[in-house]
Amino acid sequence: MERKSRVIVSIAVAWAFMLAFAVSASSATYGPLAGLKSVKAIFDVRAASAKSAALQLKLIHDTYQDKSVRAVSKKPSFVVAFMGPSVKLISTNRQAFPAEDQKSLDEIAQTIREMAKEGIRIEVCDFAVKANGMDPASILPEIKHVPNSWISLIGYQAKGYSIVPVY
Repeated sequence: MERKSRVIVSIAVAWAFMLAFAVSASSATYGPLAGLKSVKAIFDVRAASAKSAALQLKLIHDTYQDKSVRAVSKKPSFVVAFMGPSVKLISTNRQAFPAEDQKSLDEIAQTIREMAKEGIRIEVCDFAVKANGMDPASILPEIKHVPNSWISLIGYQAKGYSIVPVY
């Protein structure tokens, strides 16, 4: 019985060391995260290519879920702001897109649904929607409309959010 107790204690100590190593390795990988108390970022999405935007949105989502980011903030604060030509990629009206873009558009819509479920705020610039001749009602339902995303960017930056360009 005493031997079993020592084995259990040894296993528990080994797990504690492995966990501590994993956390410190995570901090060592991303030194700039050391000492942060929160992670707040707004992603300025202007990518016009469906394929490129699909890949970049997956990277944003992966970043939100990354263990290094989660070691700083259990729930980081991320905002994804679509402006410029990227607003065309988040419309339910896909008639202007060639057949080879349809899969990427499906991936974009799916990633947006997943991000919204996890608490990532997603915005679209209504100025860009109108400038691109689009119907605001065609924007995916998970996305919040703001009149001017530049004003949003100013506000988020003033609140300590890092601006990450996605072009």
